[in-house]
Amino acid sequence: MPLSYPQRHSPRLTTYGYRQPGVYFVTLCAAHRTCRFGRIEGHEMVISAQGHIVQAAWCWLQEQYPYVELDTWVTMPNHVHGLLLLTPSQEGERTKPLGQLIGAFKTISTKLIHALPGHETVIIWQRDFYERVIRSEEELDRARTYITQNVLQWALDHENPDCR
Repeated sequence: MPLSYPQRHSPRLTTYGYRQPGVYFVTLCAAHRTCRFGRIEGHEMVISAQGHIVQAAWCWLQEQYPYVELDTWVTMPNHVHGLLLLTPSQEGERTKPLGQLIGAFKTISTKLIHALPGHETVIIWQRDFYERVIRSEEELDRARTYITQNVLQWALDHENPDCR
């Protein structure tokens, strides 16, 4: 008898084309919400070696894919918030949808983290990610404010293990 796995339901909008130009607010969480990317001291994020890799991999997205622009983003102890802008592609340019771009980021960051000296091979990222399509300048401003103030709100953040 074949194994049966629970049906996964995608959090993506089924009627939306995630290749199309626009701004996407994404949140990616570390597996088990482990605080591996750094720590908050006072109102400052102190980045760990793994956090530096995550930041470099996030910047790599923009370098690797000419139709990706990074807006406001922040690395937190156990998650990343970022605004990705997908621009119109050039004629004949093949583009990846948002999910594949995030997959590329997770792959690159995971490989580099696993290459750190003395690092054990563990799962780095949660299986999926959260996204929101930004539909107005007002919404974009709210998202930017949320991201830039995220470090200040860590003590109240539901991703903070000390708040559970």
